Amino acid sequence: MIGFLLSSVAILLFIIIAPFGFLWQIITNLKGVNKYLFKVAVSIDQMGNVVCNKLLNDVMIKGNLHKFGNPDETISSVIGKNHESGTLTFFGHSLHYLLNKIEKNHSENAIEEDENERKANE
Repeated sequence: MIGFLLSSVAILLFIIIAPFGFLWQIITNLKGVNKYLFKVAVSIDQMGNVVCNKLLNDVMIKGNLHKFGNPDETISSVIGKNHESGTLTFFGHSLHYLLNKIEKNHSENAIEEDENERKANE
């Protein structure tokens, strides 16, 4: 019950405060907008990894080797790890292909970025 309550409050506060924080950041830091937007994208990606972990595990991968759901990991990183281990489903391969069309070696680079981030925080 406490998890439900805390997640509800967090979602409500995010919906109310995030638009103001987003605009404030962009208005007051025009030089750092690209870096800021990248951090926002990574945060959303990590949240999606947690929020959709059951769906992603069921639809994107075969087996239990590299599962979705780690709050410190991006969807791209998990896709990359499963691509390397050959455990992607058709949908996983499709997402891997799409991500790599947007940015060459995106999923593989995401693995390295997540591991470097983890080491920096130790």
